[in-house]
Amino acid sequence: MRLSPDELVFWQAGAFKLNATIVYTWGLMLLLTAGSWWVTRRMSMGLTRSRWQNLLEIVVTGIEHQIAEIGLPEPRKYLGFLGSLFLFVAAASLCTVLPGYEPPTGSLSTTAALALCVLVAVPLYGIEDQGLRAYLASYMEPTFLMLPFNLISEVSRTLALAVRLFGNMMSGAMIIAILLTITPFVFPIVMTLLGQLTGMVQAYIFSVLAAVYIAAATRPRNNAPEPANGR
Repeated sequence: MRLSPDELVFWQAGAFKLNATIVYTWGLMLLLTAGSWWVTRRMSMGLTRSRWQNLLEIVVTGIEHQIAEIGLPEPRKYLGFLGSLFLFVAAASLCTVLPGYEPPTGSLSTTAALALCVLVAVPLYGIEDQGLRAYLASYMEPTFLMLPFNLISEVSRTLALAVRLFGNMMSGAMIIAILLTITPFVFPIVMTLLGQLTGMVQAYIFSVLAAVYIAAATRPRNNAPEPANGR
């Protein structure tokens, strides 16, 4: 039993290994890219629309609405990044019905890469909205003594994102693999469907946490006291 798709090596030349994590990750990205092109190749602005366009609009509108609910004032600005995170993790879970497929999110290297994307995106969005000086000053609020603690917080929450997603996705795949060896075929099918539901929940949680971190970085700081009513 493999603990991670990293252990399945398709091709190796010296120190370079082409393992299942790399193959399935790029395959998943190509699938999402091709699917997006196929759905959007004939977009309609009229009342008559294809089912795929309706589904795409429902997904995009739902993600955009969720971003706005979190507190980000311009949802479309963050839709590409947060939507891509959600769709990648969700598609990685849904494709587990394919024979021989192992979700790349079951590898710590993949989840770490996704978390690093969030780590880079948070300061970029924060600097874009507040400016470099104001964003860097936020690490020293309410006092400069908080600087090391705020830096540790940035790193620790990124690590927590990666480990949380990796642990949940890997544990689901391992449970299904164990059940396939000791139980009839019907019960693992139910567990596979449950695993897909869990994967969708993890995709939602991962995207929401990324949005929360971005919202915290882009929220303007205003330490001036509010004037009293009528004054």
